[in-house]
Amino acid sequence: MSDDASAPVPPHAVIVGMIPDQPARVVREAARYAALLQAPLVVAYVDVTRFVTYEDPDGYVHTAPIDLDVSPGESQFAAVKDAVAHALAGSPVAWSATSLVGDPALAIKHLAEQSDARLIVVGTRRRGFGESVREFFTGSVAARLAHRQSRPILVVPLEAPAADDEELWPEG
Repeated sequence: MSDDASAPVPPHAVIVGMIPDQPARVVREAARYAALLQAPLVVAYVDVTRFVTYEDPDGYVHTAPIDLDVSPGESQFAAVKDAVAHALAGSPVAWSATSLVGDPALAIKHLAEQSDARLIVVGTRRRGFGESVREFFTGSVAARLAHRQSRPILVVPLEAPAADDEELWPEG
């Protein structure tokens, strides 16, 4: 496992978008497909509290915080790496982790282009009023990826599916 963000992106990787406290099922499914495709696995954490200011010709990305008083990104990235190491303990799949910044769909798309990725794996969001409202206005990462690039996307459900008659957008 490596976590050097400046390291070259492995070619033809399976890329999995991860957030802190995400169920291990997502990364395990990604690892299963990486093994089937004989591809390296790249775990991508996107720090939405930072944005890209500019990129050097050598590829080094300079970033700045959106809010100077908030900087949770490094500790959350460490938590993601620890969770992945635990979930994939004993797995023969080679994996690395990288921290990205900005909009999750655009950051993962850019990483997939750098790798010429074989597959992108993301989890669904947990159902709940806060998440539903945000996704209603911004769209899910999976849906935004599906409309902005041509690679296959595997969406891993995080909980039991909603019933056919369940209201997905409860009135507030």
